[in-house]
Amino acid sequence: MFSKKAKNIALSSVIAAVLVAVGYWNISPESFLDKPVAQTDENAIDYYAINAHSVQFLPDGKMQYEMTADKVEHLKATEVTLVTTPDLQMYRGTEFPWHVQSVRAEVNPDGSEVELIDKVRVARTDEKQRETIITTTRMTVFPQKQYAQTEQAVRIDGFGGTTTGTGMKAYLKDGRMDLLSNVRGQYEAR
Repeated sequence: MFSKKAKNIALSSVIAAVLVAVGYWNISPESFLDKPVAQTDENAIDYYAINAHSVQFLPDGKMQYEMTADKVEHLKATEVTLVTTPDLQMYRGTEFPWHVQSVRAEVNPDGSEVELIDKVRVARTDEKQRETIITTTRMTVFPQKQYAQTEQAVRIDGFGGTTTGTGMKAYLKDGRMDLLSNVRGQYEAR
């Protein structure tokens, strides 16, 4: 009834249909979705600098800051920048900069927040040659806002005495510091 040629065509069609079905199930878009996403190393560094030096100016040409560091590393996954031994002169367009130092720092992706970590020291000598030194273990600085804060123990040496406390809000533009709790002071009588 069927010719040999028709049987071969029918058999070839069935085999082709089976191969197409098997191929569809093996190469369907859904099979790609089940594969695990390649793990990225959260600590992968995409670039770094040794003995870094950076200077930034304000729009009017005055110096905003000058920073040096032993090492600067940029984390690829989080866009956070790690800084080893940052040493920052924060001029803010004035002649009397705040001198900021720490063992290390972490800078968020847009540079609006800097976390200073370990042996934090912030010092300034004003126009009357009075020195103020703030020390703590950790401090968050918001450079554009000229503001810093910490929840850690703080020591402020200056103006003829020493003040200690826990937690601080520092308004660097005004030179005003608010200690939040456990405030104690020791001053020299003149």
